[in-house]
Amino acid sequence: MKDAARQLNYQPNLLAQSLKSHETHTLGVVIPDIERPFFATAVSGIQAVASEAGYRVMICQSKESYQTEVSNVQALVLSQVDGLLICHSRETENFDHVKPAACRGIPVVHFDRVSDEVDSAKVILDDWNGAFNVTEHLIQQGAQRIAILAGPESLLISRNRLAGYERALRRYNFPVRPEYRVHIGFKTEEVEAALDTWLALPEPPDAIFAINYVNAFDLLISLKRRTIRVPQDVAVVGFGDEFMASMIEPGLTTVDLHPYRIGQQAAHLFLEQMQQKELFKPHTFVISGDLIIRQSSLKGQGELFRLSI
Repeated sequence: MKDAARQLNYQPNLLAQSLKSHETHTLGVVIPDIERPFFATAVSGIQAVASEAGYRVMICQSKESYQTEVSNVQALVLSQVDGLLICHSRETENFDHVKPAACRGIPVVHFDRVSDEVDSAKVILDDWNGAFNVTEHLIQQGAQRIAILAGPESLLISRNRLAGYERALRRYNFPVRPEYRVHIGFKTEEVEAALDTWLALPEPPDAIFAINYVNAFDLLISLKRRTIRVPQDVAVVGFGDEFMASMIEPGLTTVDLHPYRIGQQAAHLFLEQMQQKELFKPHTFVISGDLIIRQSSLKGQGELFRLSI
């Protein structure tokens, strides 16, 4: 019988199997953008753990659109995935689509961009401490006027990184100046506009912390085009590390967020929930980053190094 099945290239009917077991052994993943190295690496971590446990992974991307995110979640739920791992879009402010009623009670795990409105398992970054440490580093390098290029005010990671930045300023008795804080939707044209506004100030910033590493790259390019020296005139730091951070000139000081580890842990939380079922109690797993210091922030005398935070 098995030989005949192999000769005929027989493939088992996955739908029929799922009807019998009530499980499809499929895990749905929704991310903002697969082209971003952070999210692609996180998905790799998810897939490594899920595949080892016998699960297939279905990946959808919202392209930073709330409506697309909702459609993705609905499609995955209708496809009878066994669980959903999600990182929200920058537009998402309503989270009804990931609450138990909308997801038919399947396990939901949030990672990176999470929601406090949903009682789910979560994997988050230590955004507050990461932002505190990168701001403290700028202060220790002699920066006096540190601006922050934050994300949407509704985004939890943006609020947490802003809070860490402001705490570092207060810790060193620096004023928190509202003109040095700009919220953007992570778009390049918004970076250009923010930089124009800052450079027109009577006291322009001598350091800028971009909470998104792609926007930190945008800053480096824009400052170079304006013949403003980095870090001598304006130091730049980011949040999130990938291969371009060490290749761009000057190298970008940033925080390595360990996206592969984030993906792995998100998948582990899903498996834990599948095993424990109704006994599972949602909890949050916090991943610390590493402060990686490169030339873009070295206003004083310093060396390149990595610091766990």
